[in-house]
Amino acid sequence: MLLKRLIVCLDVRDRKVTKGVRFCGNVDLGDPVEMAKLYSADGADELVFYDITASAENRPIDLDMVRRTAENIFIPFTVGGGIRNVGDMRAALLAGADKVSLNSLAVRHPEVLTMGAKAFGSQCVVLGMDVRRNPDFASGYQVVTCGGRCPENLDALDWAQRAVALGAGEICLNAIDTDGVCQGYEMTITRLIAQAVRVPVIASGGAGKVDDLAEVLTVGKASAALVASMVHTGGFTCRGIKEELAARHLPVRLM
Repeated sequence: MLLKRLIVCLDVRDRKVTKGVRFCGNVDLGDPVEMAKLYSADGADELVFYDITASAENRPIDLDMVRRTAENIFIPFTVGGGIRNVGDMRAALLAGADKVSLNSLAVRHPEVLTMGAKAFGSQCVVLGMDVRRNPDFASGYQVVTCGGRCPENLDALDWAQRAVALGAGEICLNAIDTDGVCQGYEMTITRLIAQAVRVPVIASGGAGKVDDLAEVLTVGKASAALVASMVHTGGFTCRGIKEELAARHLPVRLM
């Protein structure tokens, strides 16, 4: 049985980790490299870094931050934000990232998923999806880009399936409606997509207690659960979360 992964998300703005609710009201929390070291030592399976203002500011991702992180942790990490082309993907991977997350760029230029998969392997190409409930779409969920600012005429389930066909090797599915609320993941769309694609799906947005992770990893069929508020300010540790998941007979890596 494949192990379920616990992934910690670090949203970075002006070289500070920041966290908001439903993409609003962000509060700065600390240095991203130091927090990455902490979570790596505490048992996180992977980390995700999002440079959340890079795309809006039309600048590349902070490669110095990527390098310093790679030098200080020993677990895989994914970077996203400010990736404008395959050259930027290559630069991020050469700086030490293991995977690159493509969100707005993939929607605007879907061919980049195929180009990235051919150049680096599909295992390095993560489709980042921000979705919001919208009954006008067949799945009930709409794709949103530009950090939640731009609604797209894309059905979430259709886009996930198309992106995998183009070359995405993993999907990080973030539900805006539940993001930062700490009341549980968006189960419906997570399960829909996880059952419809052949690649791992990371559930993101809404974890507040271990029950939420256990539910999305079983009922929601997710391969991994991403957390932020729970460990940043919620009083949980990666080690403690995974011990509780193991006690519920979920297959996780324990240190």
